[in-house]
Amino acid sequence: MNQAFYTGLSGMKTYQYSLDVTSNNLANINTVGFRADSTEFSTLFEGVLHTAQASSSNSVGVGSQVQATAMTQTYGSFMQTDSATDLAIAGDGWFGVTSGAGDMYTRAGAFTFDSDRNLVSYDGMYLLGTMGSNINGNIMTEITDTTPMGAPSSQSKMTLPENLHVNAEPTSYINFSGNLTSSETVIHQSSTVISPNGEENFLLLEYTKSAQQPQEGIVWDIVATLKSKDGETVYDTQKGSARFDSRGAIERFTLPTFNNDGVPLNINLGVAFSGVTSIDNVEVSYASEHDGRAAGDLVGYSINTNGEVIASFDNGVSSSVGRVAIFHFGNDQGLERVSGTHFQASANSGDPIFYTDEAGEYVVGADLKSFTLENSNLQYENGLTELIILQRALDANAKSITTGDELIQKALDMDA
Repeated sequence: MNQAFYTGLSGMKTYQYSLDVTSNNLANINTVGFRADSTEFSTLFEGVLHTAQASSSNSVGVGSQVQATAMTQTYGSFMQTDSATDLAIAGDGWFGVTSGAGDMYTRAGAFTFDSDRNLVSYDGMYLLGTMGSNINGNIMTEITDTTPMGAPSSQSKMTLPENLHVNAEPTSYINFSGNLTSSETVIHQSSTVISPNGEENFLLLEYTKSAQQPQEGIVWDIVATLKSKDGETVYDTQKGSARFDSRGAIERFTLPTFNNDGVPLNINLGVAFSGVTSIDNVEVSYASEHDGRAAGDLVGYSINTNGEVIASFDNGVSSSVGRVAIFHFGNDQGLERVSGTHFQASANSGDPIFYTDEAGEYVVGADLKSFTLENSNLQYENGLTELIILQRALDANAKSITTGDELIQKALDMDA
């Protein structure tokens, strides 16, 4: 009869603890990035009773106890937001955040900017990542497609200036292409030219059929003029010619180097059928390709699936300026919960690591979704069902204590 007390008391303690865990899960059903816990039990044994057969024995149970509280490893559903700094991890991994006193890890990706333009979590912890080396104050010093990820231990807070400027890059070459049909006498081609101070100027090529033509092929005289965009200022004028064979392929051309406000500007009309041609019965067309860019100011930041933070400018230029880090662990179950959605590494989880590609470069190892947040991974109906089961189990263990008490009372009454 005493065993009923021990079994009931241990059961009540166990299920009360489980009720607290499940209640906490349900209380965080709307918490972004929350990872629910589940309770694992083990049986308590008082001793071993040997039977008549020496080879067999039976253990006497005296209830249960909480063995461990395990993190549920399923992923939560995604919800769309209107903020580019709201992030969700589609797959395995954790965001790293820090307050300066130590690093923590979370699936809650609701980040925003603080007064110093640092990306921070809702509770003011800095998001960890790798910043590029192409920002100097408020100037973008280099346009790059990607920012190489640093080692896990080298990740730091991410600071993104509100005002960022990219300087102009002057045009140094222009490649022309198209067709000059011999039925025309004067044909024009043009291209934008960026000066060293960022102004957009205008280069005009005027092809005029030469007065003296060879027996085979055709020759065009060229006048190239570099003007301001409004056409009122002429910066440079050069003359040359282009000769095409009987098939219309360019054999040679002559055009001196232009002076683009102190920067040499080379014009290329191509080779053979690559570039400018002169073929009859083909309509006149032209195209051009050139380097250089106008100056630009920041329009905004975006974050792609590889974690790259992309700065976009009003001149059409985009550049990576940093990379959000996604941390991985050998044993996610070993992470220790510090608060509702924040965890810290332990000896059981191992140190945080980054995945690498075939070239040995660090990669995020999961897709990062912008304008998206991950909901709690607890299914509401599962939580309610678990709550009912645990409450019934708690009541059953309480009943066993009551029953044991009644049996003892009857035994005492019989003795009397």
